[in-house]
This record gives sequence, C-alpha cells and structure tokens, in this order.
Amino acid sequence: MSVLQNLLFCIPKAAVLHGKSVGFASQNSRFRNVKAQLSLFNRIIFTKLNLKTLIILLEKNAKNT
Repeated sequence: MSVLQNLLFCIPKAAVLHGKSVGFASQNSRFRNVKAQLSLFNRIIFTKLNLKTLIILLEKNAKNT
C-alpha cells in the first residue's frame, strides 16, 4: 500500500471509529441515567408501601386495645 493510499484510508477510518466510540459513550450514559432513576423509583415505591403497612398495623393495634 502506498503512503498516499494509507493516508487516504486512515483519515476516514479514524473518523468512523471516533463516531462509534461517541455512540457507545452516549449509550452508556443513558443506561446509567435510567439505572439511577430506577433506583430512586424503587425507593419511593417501597417507602410508600412501608408507610401504608405501618399505618395498617397501627390501626389494627388500636382496634385490638
């Protein structure tokens, strides 16, 4: 392969590879954001469920006494 052919091949190759790495980086970023939101969502749901359970138990105790 001549030097000129090598240069003509390497420039587009570098651009394509850079585009691929940027795509994967944004995909990983979106995945981390969704994971964080899911964790927060689970905490909110379980906190509300625990609060409802506590209220029900307190009401049952109040009826029994």
